[in-house]
Parts: sequence; C-alpha cells; structure tokens
Amino acid sequence: MKKFLTVVAAFAATVAPAFGASGKIVTDTIKSDILGTEASFNVYLPAGYDKTDKSYPVIYLLHGLYGNYSDWQVRGRMQAIADELMTTGEARETVIIMPNAGHKNAHTEWNGYFNMPGWNYEDFFFREFIPTVEKRYRIIADKGHRAVMGLSMGGGGSAVYCQRHPDMFSSCYAMSAWLDNEDNAVKGNTNPGDKLDIVCQSVCDHSALKFMDTASKETLEQLKTVKWFFDCGDDDVLMLLSVQLHLKMKGAGIHSELRVRNGGHTWEYWHTALSTAFPFASRNFQP
Repeated sequence: MKKFLTVVAAFAATVAPAFGASGKIVTDTIKSDILGTEASFNVYLPAGYDKTDKSYPVIYLLHGLYGNYSDWQVRGRMQAIADELMTTGEARETVIIMPNAGHKNAHTEWNGYFNMPGWNYEDFFFREFIPTVEKRYRIIADKGHRAVMGLSMGGGGSAVYCQRHPDMFSSCYAMSAWLDNEDNAVKGNTNPGDKLDIVCQSVCDHSALKFMDTASKETLEQLKTVKWFFDCGDDDVLMLLSVQLHLKMKGAGIHSELRVRNGGHTWEYWHTALSTAFPFASRNFQP
C-alpha cells in the first residue's frame, strides 16, 4: 500500500505542473489610418509562448453588439477554457486574437464588423489588423491555420467574413449569430445620427442569408473550402437565422454543422460553447 501511494504521489507530481500550465492575455493596440483612431485588442498567448520560437495557428474571436475586446476575457472567461483544452490536448496550442469593434453605447459610438458610412471596419480588419497582428505575434499566416468565430454580432461577422473572404479562413464557428435584420430583431431609435440605426442597416446590407441566395456557382464552390458550425440556444430570438443559413448551405451542397442547445442569448451559453468551438477550429487547422 505504501509503495502504491508513493507511485501515485510521484505520478501526481509529474502531471500537476502540466495540467496547471496556463497561458496569458495581453492587451495591445494598433493605430488605424482607415478608422482614424487607435484600436485596442486582447491576445491570448498559450502556455510556453515566451519560451519557444515556434509559430502558432490563430483564432479571431469576435465580441457582440454593445461589447468590446475585453468581453471574452472578462465576461466569457475564455482563458480558463483555452488553458484546459490546450493542456489536455483537446485543442491545439493557438494564439487567440480578440479585436475591438464596439462600445457599450451603440447609439453614439460605433459598433460593427462591416463597412458603413464613417466606419470602414471590414477594410481595417483585412487591410490593417490581420497583417499587423500576424507580423507582431508568431502566427502561421495562412488560410489553413486561421479561424474566425464570435457571438451575436460577432457570430454574424464571422459568417459574413468567411462568405466574403473564403480564401482567408479554414473554419467559422458562429454562436447565436446575428445574420440578418430584416425582421428588426435588433432595433435602433430611428433618430438622426443614431449609430445603432446605421449598424442595423449594415447587417441588412451584409445579410448572410441573402448572400446565399445571390452567390454564383464559383462562390459556392469556394465556400466549401471553409468548415462551418452554427450554434444557437433554443430560447434565442436569433435561432431561426442560424437554422435558415444552415439549410441554405445544405441546399447548396455546402456541409455545415448545426447545434441547437438549451439556452438563450447569454454569456453562460457562449462560455460553454467555447468547449466545442476551440476543438472544432483545431480539428480544421492544417497539420
């Protein structure tokens, strides 16, 4: 018995440091000529990043309306999930980038991942943000090692980015995605200068559903090079949008996964979604 306990203690001493390994989150900024401002963002660096010179795959993790770059760290508690999954090997060691495309006051401050009058965020994201980030950090800068995912507005942004730039991403994981706004699921105040009105219109203009209805055969073939996953709660007001996009993709011969789980438009739901999202991205990275 004493020998057995000694072996168990030795095993625990060996395993504990590995399972206790944790990454770190750093806050960084980029000066944007396109947006005319400095943009902050968070970066999750996996355990051991500072002790090696290897390069890593990357996930772009997008926040929702009224949010900012700190949401996934503070409200989504993403680091605990990333640490656990990377330590156990369920997800590859990956750099995770959390950009900023919003503000809690959406009526007077800009929100959104698309180009709109006064806020050309999509141009910024692809022409300034991705190139800068992937040079500043040790990231494998190609489609096969780049994924995008997000919640709500960020889920819609993820899906539309992959539709419009399928050469850039290996996978898309869209949580509770705001994919269209024809039914006014999100409403502005219809006051002159209200930025939320502009954001709502931009979601209509960049509808992921309408994109499927008008896409050429060549475009649809390109969409097949992206792995798709839609995840939405059964009590979420946006659930039908994910179901509709999944069915449109299926009708076009594009494989996508759809999960409707118990839950609503909540941080509890999105936190738990990461346990599926990170391994999904990892499985679809190139070796």
